[in-house]
Amino acid sequence: MTGWWNEVREHYAVRGLGGRLRPGARPAVVVVDLIRGFTDPACPPGSDLDAVVAATRQVLDVARAADVPVFFTSIAFTPAELDTTLWLTKMPAMRVLVPGSDWVEVDERLALRADEAVITKRAASGFNGTDLAGRLAAAGADSLVLCGATTSGCIRATAIDACALGLPTFVPRECVGDRAAGPHEANLLDIDAKYADVVELADALALLRAPVADGSGGGR
Repeated sequence: MTGWWNEVREHYAVRGLGGRLRPGARPAVVVVDLIRGFTDPACPPGSDLDAVVAATRQVLDVARAADVPVFFTSIAFTPAELDTTLWLTKMPAMRVLVPGSDWVEVDERLALRADEAVITKRAASGFNGTDLAGRLAAAGADSLVLCGATTSGCIRATAIDACALGLPTFVPRECVGDRAAGPHEANLLDIDAKYADVVELADALALLRAPVADGSGGGR
């Protein structure tokens, strides 16, 4: 973290911002929009997220080994929605994200499994207009590890909605990325101050490996 990040965080703490969250006993992993259209710089909305993908794969490997539920989101617009979705007025680059395109597929480096849901969304938050909240409830999830892109857009929006739903959320800083450093860092700071805990990758992995709170000491 840079000096300004720590300075602002200390200022916020004095003013009563940036409290810390307690993880639940049954976390889930939500991977937001690490689709080819976002992880390939050749795609209009894409950028170099190789490091984010690699770190997120570490999270997924640990989660899968611990039987932690994993959910992915993607973005895709039907032909009719291309001309009726306000978001595309702001983000015309995403008009390439249409059903059936390779751009809307989860990055193959994350090794999507057949039993892992991919939830298609048409707004920034993974919760907006989707059944993600219901799927998490059905899985018994009481907290989230949130990975993906972009930090200033879909990660921030998903973290805000998770907070509103009462789901303590932990964002491994190595597992989120953006198209530019400034928005990435500023939004990590704001997410950490108001909506979720921004943590180190090692801390997120430890959270996923932790035994359940009933003291059984085993997996989930």
